[in-house]
Amino acid sequence: MKVSYKKLWKMLIDLDMQKKDLQDAIKASPNTMAKMGRNENVSMDVISRICAFLKCDVGDIMEMIPDDGGNTVEKK
Repeated sequence: MKVSYKKLWKMLIDLDMQKKDLQDAIKASPNTMAKMGRNENVSMDVISRICAFLKCDVGDIMEMIPDDGGNTVEKK
């Protein structure tokens, strides 16, 4: 499964925040923010700090996308 942080980036736009503002607020490294920008996995600690800062749920900032493009039914 792939991860997508599009929801987070949209939320930041809606809040008129820059990625750097979020990085400073949650005390994340530039490397972590870069990984999120490439839709790579980051630790649950980072996700938890983002959710606490933004007062939201995990599903509000990210989503999991199946590798097969959304087909979740197993073929036999």
